[in-house]
Amino acid sequence: MTGNADFDLWYLFALGGAVLIGAVLPVLPTGAAVSAGAVLASHSNPIGLVGVLIAGAGGAYVGDLIVYAGCRFGGEKLAKRVGWLRDNAKLDALRDRLSEHEIGVLLTSRLVPGGRVPVLLAAGLAGYRWERFALVDLAASSLWAAVYMAIGLLGYVLFPEPWQGIVAAIVLVVLTTVVSSLIQKARHKHAAAAVSEAE
Repeated sequence: MTGNADFDLWYLFALGGAVLIGAVLPVLPTGAAVSAGAVLASHSNPIGLVGVLIAGAGGAYVGDLIVYAGCRFGGEKLAKRVGWLRDNAKLDALRDRLSEHEIGVLLTSRLVPGGRVPVLLAAGLAGYRWERFALVDLAASSLWAAVYMAIGLLGYVLFPEPWQGIVAAIVLVVLTTVVSSLIQKARHKHAAAAVSEAE
C-alpha cells in the first residue's frame, strides 16, 4: 500500500477476490495473502489495516457461502465432482460433532488447516439452517482474517523492511499450518489407538 487511494482500493479488491477464489477452490494461500496485506498496510498506511481485515473477512465469507450453497443444493454429487468430498467416514463424524457443538465447530473450522471444507460439507449436506450458518460464518471469517492479520503484524514488528515482513509472515503461516497439521495427526492417531484398545 502506498497511500494512493486508487492503488489501495485496487489492492483491497484484489485481496478480497483472491481470498474468495481460494475459499471456493483451495489452491491459493489465502491466509498468507491477508498476512502480507497487513505487513504492507502497516508500513505505508496503517488505517488500511481495517481495509485488509474487511477484504480478507469479506472474501472468506462470500467464498464460504458459495461452498455451503454448493453443498446444500448440489449435494454429494457436486461435492465429489469439485473435489471437496473425499472421506465419507470423517464426514459422518463431523456431522455428529456439528450437531453436538455446532457454533464451536463452525467458529474453529476456519482456523484448523484442512478443517473448513469438511465442516462446510457436513453442514451443507446435513441441511444446516442457512440463516444460522450465515451468521456464525460471518464471525468465523472475521476471526480468521484477524488471526492472519495478527501474523502479518508480527512480521511487521520483527523486520524493518516490507519484503522481510512479508517473507516472515508467510514463513509464520506455513509453520503454523505444519504444526497444527502435526498436532491433528497425533490426536487422530491417539484416538484411533484408544478405539482399537477399547475393542
